[in-house]
Amino acid sequence: MTTTYDLIVIGAGAVGENVADYATRSGLKVALVEAELVGGECSYWACMPSKALLMSSTALDAAKAVGGAREAVTGELDVQAVLNRRDSFTSNWDDSSQADWVSSAGIDLIRGHAVITGVKEVTIDGTVYTATHAVAAVTGSAALLPDIPGLLDAKPWTSREATSVKVVPSSILIVGGGVVAAEMATAYQQLGAKVTLVARSGLLGGQEPFAGELVGESLGELGVDLRLGQSPTSVLRTEHGLVETTLDDGSVVVTDEILVATGRVPRTGDLGVENVGLTPGEWLEVDDTLLVHGTDWLYAVGDVNHRALLTHQGKYQARAAGEVIAARALGKPVQAEPWGAHVATADHAAVPQVTFTSPEVASIGLTADAAAKQGIDLKVVDYDLAALAGSSLKSDTYKGQARIVVDESRKVLVGATFVGPEVSDLLHAATVAVVAEVPIDRLWHAVPSYPTVSEIWLRLLDAYGRPE
Repeated sequence: MTTTYDLIVIGAGAVGENVADYATRSGLKVALVEAELVGGECSYWACMPSKALLMSSTALDAAKAVGGAREAVTGELDVQAVLNRRDSFTSNWDDSSQADWVSSAGIDLIRGHAVITGVKEVTIDGTVYTATHAVAAVTGSAALLPDIPGLLDAKPWTSREATSVKVVPSSILIVGGGVVAAEMATAYQQLGAKVTLVARSGLLGGQEPFAGELVGESLGELGVDLRLGQSPTSVLRTEHGLVETTLDDGSVVVTDEILVATGRVPRTGDLGVENVGLTPGEWLEVDDTLLVHGTDWLYAVGDVNHRALLTHQGKYQARAAGEVIAARALGKPVQAEPWGAHVATADHAAVPQVTFTSPEVASIGLTADAAAKQGIDLKVVDYDLAALAGSSLKSDTYKGQARIVVDESRKVLVGATFVGPEVSDLLHAATVAVVAEVPIDRLWHAVPSYPTVSEIWLRLLDAYGRPE
């Protein structure tokens, strides 16, 4: 049995798979370790099942928003069909096809719980494995459970239970105001549950304020009971199986289930990092090549380094990590300058994100507030997406908003946010503009097709002002 590898990757989620793949393609012998399902959180409990729960109602709403199609819609959402479609995306929580891919890529898959027991040493269920060059911790994150009296005894749901549900409860209380909370409130209300959402700090903090406002307005129209500015003070699972949640205003909300979506914590508590001088339960801080500070052999990629807790950003980091590990192992030049082949520069100010609520929220880069705090000489341009011809064609009742944030000293975009139906399709153009630092005067020559919602670029530039 092989117990020595060039690289040992701990965690076979989407990010870990990519670290292993890039390193293998670069010529290294790689072991990929997984304690649960190959494919990880995104494939089975996050990105894919959550979006599958949302998309059927999104499609139905889109049809109902257009005259002619609206009159043809005679049925309601088929909840069991939605759950069946979700199951197809998770392969019914069977990872055999992804395990087959690992093998076909020339990567050795080792199933079991990995513990770092020394420098370049990993122990998996009693067997010691040695890495000649590097170990990559790609263990991701888990749901944060806040210290609320009675919460743990009430057996709360996290995102895992919410996305893998077999029977939709008749009522659910969601604690949190971030992406998971907003998406699951949208999904469950449309699947027929009565949803109460409690968010102490409002909705979608960290986004432009109008994003949370428009999503909150939509959730209210769907029938979600929004309790913004409030917090749970105690939780009780009754003898009848119901959940009684007391809020800080003294009110009590009774539901079938309670979902906690208040943040994430790193999966480093049982990783063995204390054996190499690091603190278990803490995020692993890295440089732009994803090398853990204070080491020359340990890398941390994806959620566990707390740079950008998004699958696509983790896969971006994975490319850099897999290739830089190989370059260092093989004595090849390392391109560590900003935007080089072996760094994750985009993590700092060019992270795209979509929240698949109704309406969608798509953003890239800095908000106006974040740019101001950085001392950027900024100009903010807003435009009503509903005023576009392309928007009116998509929906008879279109609501939306767009904003760009411009660095006036360099005349380039540093941020953009779109809120509205299907605005995720606008995001990559904005991402390219921010990453490539396309000058505003050159953007004028990128002519959007008419009549599409992409016309927003022309309208935003026109509102910004023509170049002199």
